[in-house]
Amino acid sequence: MTFWQLMLAEFKEIISDKAIAITLFGGVVFYSFLYPLPYLHEVPTQQQIVVIDKDHSSLSREFIRHANASPKLQLVAEVQDITQAQKMIAKGDAHGLLVIPEGFRRDLLRQQGVTLAYGGDANYFLIYSAIIEGLMSVGLDSTTQIQELGLLAKGQAAKKVQRDLNPVTLNSVPAFNPSLGYTSYVVPGVLLLVLHQTLLIGGGILGAGQWRQAGYWNSVGVLPLIMARVATLGLIYSLFTSFYFGFCYYWYRVSVQAELLQVVLFLTPFILSTALASVALSCLFSRRDQPTQVFLLVSMPILFVSGFIWPLELIPSPLIWLSQLVPAVLSIQGMLQLNQMGASWQSIAPLWGQLWGLVALYLLLAYFGVKYRLSKS
Repeated sequence: MTFWQLMLAEFKEIISDKAIAITLFGGVVFYSFLYPLPYLHEVPTQQQIVVIDKDHSSLSREFIRHANASPKLQLVAEVQDITQAQKMIAKGDAHGLLVIPEGFRRDLLRQQGVTLAYGGDANYFLIYSAIIEGLMSVGLDSTTQIQELGLLAKGQAAKKVQRDLNPVTLNSVPAFNPSLGYTSYVVPGVLLLVLHQTLLIGGGILGAGQWRQAGYWNSVGVLPLIMARVATLGLIYSLFTSFYFGFCYYWYRVSVQAELLQVVLFLTPFILSTALASVALSCLFSRRDQPTQVFLLVSMPILFVSGFIWPLELIPSPLIWLSQLVPAVLSIQGMLQLNQMGASWQSIAPLWGQLWGLVALYLLLAYFGVKYRLSKS
């Protein structure tokens, strides 16, 4: 059997096996829509709040109107005390509260400090952040407006008042996340993890189902079998990777800052090392259901030790050292730097070198693992 015939046999084995075909083809396409779905409406607006107005003055009512006019907030009720507001938040009728203290108008007119109380449902970070940010923005704007009116009433020039109240003009330009949303932040890393895990599961099922029965894999050498399997899986996942980094990035408007050649160079050892890892790890399983169970179980730990959704400083050092053996961890860290942050090739070259080291490591493990399995069959 020639190498090309062996590759063709491997491809037929993959597409004719329903479990593998669904995992590889169905899983990659399904998760390309499932994972980004929660982040499509990534900027929370019109968050419902309740107000406790203890002042009942013209200025407090004007402040409430300004809060309700904010694109981030929506006033749903005005209650008498914080206990009522907490009950509404607990029921889900509101997500935040605003307390305007007694003497609000009097203290402002006297140019004295006023303390406003804000609160929000911290179970949802984006909602909580939107409420607090919206209320703080309204508070600052209203305070500045009242101060401006007071200074103008004292006879100061309008230009001088503007300059005194706004001495610094902030021009904020997001560097690595132009939309300030979760899509550009979460999706790139998660899609790489999907490629990694589905490839491990598919390769694991393929190997685990063959070691205890006879087939073409018994009539070829160990190294040709490994090379043909890796070449077949690598070819398939080159198409999947192109789909993710091409169509999905464009569809979800994920920022792209790396050059195409750099992306290809960096992802080549990622695909090779993951394919070889799937062959090597498949030798540990004797049942076809085991790879799916094991690799799905370790998906979340891999996501956390990748360092982009949880600080590495809060993860035990032994776990970080162990994670350096996982191709997805190195690839996620490298691609986020290269493609999302615009890092130079020199800065991610050590990660690229580590991936090639994993290629050599898993090739060695795959060779001895497959040799042992074939000798027992």
